Amino acid sequence: MNRPLSVPGLEEFVFDLEEVIRERRSTRMFLPDRPVPRKLVDEALALAIRAPSNSNIQPWHLVFASGAARDRLVAALLREARSKPPRVPLLPHAFAHLRQELGAQVYGSMGIARDDIEARRTAVLRNWEFFGAPLAGVVCMHRDLGRVDAIGVGMFLQTLLLALTARGLGTCVQVSIAGYPETVHTQLAIPPELSVLCGLAVGYPDPTFPANNLRIGRQPIGENVTFLDC
Repeated sequence: MNRPLSVPGLEEFVFDLEEVIRERRSTRMFLPDRPVPRKLVDEALALAIRAPSNSNIQPWHLVFASGAARDRLVAALLREARSKPPRVPLLPHAFAHLRQELGAQVYGSMGIARDDIEARRTAVLRNWEFFGAPLAGVVCMHRDLGRVDAIGVGMFLQTLLLALTARGLGTCVQVSIAGYPETVHTQLAIPPELSVLCGLAVGYPDPTFPANNLRIGRQPIGENVTFLDC
């Protein structure tokens, strides 16, 4: 994994991009007692900020929490999740089956039956624990920006994920975190002009957790890409 390629004339290593892209996956359980070195995060961020954006406005804003700050955020999110559902938009009917298929794979790998409501609830609550990751991130964007700028945030985030993967770290992008925006704003003192887009769990994957070994398939390229030549 992440085999470095030696480049003549360079003192640094260049990682095999294709290998890193293939190795990146959503980690759903981390080693909570193995901290994330700040140096690795800083290196990854230095690469991620090279992502393109509309008029170079660099619309991304990322807040990281670890230690006591992370624990307070998790405790507050769990209180919310146990009392009311998150404000996460439902998928349109035409796409809902994809979420169901993913859930079947993830829960199936953990041995959770479809009708085991309590086990499923326990698994769902792990979302607001950042799956045990010692580093919890929240991705934001200014509320006055629009869809074209959200594309810029997405390119930044994907670059960050790949850079972290290249350094042996696991990640999981979490829409669920945005389901309780007021709680996130309060706990992390995020200014009101920043909208919460998603969460980001960062840490070292737990190698014994079955769902971490999943390889989620992708649709054929032709399902989403069209070439026109006349």
